[in-house]
Order: sequence, then C-alpha cells, then structure tokens
Amino acid sequence: MDRITKLASQRAVVIFSKSTCCMCHAIKRLFYEQGVSPMIHELDEDSRGKEMEYALIKLGCSPTVPAVFIGGKFVGSADVVMTLQLNGSLKQMLIDAGALWL
Repeated sequence: MDRITKLASQRAVVIFSKSTCCMCHAIKRLFYEQGVSPMIHELDEDSRGKEMEYALIKLGCSPTVPAVFIGGKFVGSADVVMTLQLNGSLKQMLIDAGALWL
C-alpha cells in the first residue's frame, strides 16, 4: 500500500494499468487527448505488479485496473473517470492538480 501511495503522489495524474487491458488503453487516450501526460505503471510489466494489484484492491479499486489517481488521491476506475468526463468535472480536477493549464 505504501508503494502505491508513494507512486501515486509522484505526478499530477498516475494511472495503474495493464498493457493488455482495452479499458486502460481508453482511459490513457482520454488523458493524452486532453493534453495531460500521466505517469503510467503497467502492473503486468512490473515484478511487484501482483503486490500492487492487491494493494489497489485494498484501496477499493474494483476492477483493479485502470486505477486513476489525480493530485495523489484515488479517483476510481474507468467508470468513475468516464462519468467525471461526461459531467464536466474531470477538467477542473486536472486543473486543480496542476496537470492541465488553460
């Protein structure tokens, strides 16, 4: 859990992902298309990926990927991020975290 917290606070937007996950790909594209450069941690390419996946479960992330952190705080998975995008509040979260400048 400490490693997740430490990694999540290293950048304004951090995404825990798996390279083979189509929803992870969609969420990464969403951020890239808005001009945000998130830090990406591919759990299936990390030797401690299973350990981090278990920590994400303990944080309440279900499914475990994609797990999105903005401003060091756990936001949620793809469904939450897409809801925030559709209702217009994601952009303000990104601005507040310093991930997006307008």
